[in-house]
Amino acid sequence: MAAAGGGLGALGAGEAVAAAHALSLPAEAYGNDPNIEMIWAMKAYQHAEVYFNLISSVDPKFLKLTKVDDQIYAEFRKSFGDLKINVLDPEELKSELAKAKWRPFCMQFDGVVEDFNYGTLLRLDCTKDYTEENTIFVTRIQFFAIETARNREGYNNVVYSQAMETKSVAAERGISA
Repeated sequence: MAAAGGGLGALGAGEAVAAAHALSLPAEAYGNDPNIEMIWAMKAYQHAEVYFNLISSVDPKFLKLTKVDDQIYAEFRKSFGDLKINVLDPEELKSELAKAKWRPFCMQFDGVVEDFNYGTLLRLDCTKDYTEENTIFVTRIQFFAIETARNREGYNNVVYSQAMETKSVAAERGISA
């Protein structure tokens, strides 16, 4: 995943401090300010990029995303035992029926998982990278629940395996990957 040309890395020190301050204020302080929406989008993109790099370089079954992964996973599978997580159907996350089911799940992590309700990008098909077609905007606790399940159930292994294969082929050819 290539870094966006005008991403967070392009901000100067003063701009980064201003962005951090703006992101710490409650949403009600802004309404629909397009500048704040852009900062949130860049922050979500940066989080997605870091996560994808992580599962590409560390065996996902060993990853711990939060201090309460065991609780998140247990509650997730208790509430969503039949949810197909390798390729997500957006309706299972965004329809009115799905929202009614997700809301109590998410709210039980208020005060347990920091920023549990912040927006985060999630891959629909876990075998693929973050792209416009393969990405959906979810709450952070939904991201943690689904990605923890993908890691524990082996669905993210394909990303790690592909990355290791690419590095191995590159090493054989004397190219740095």
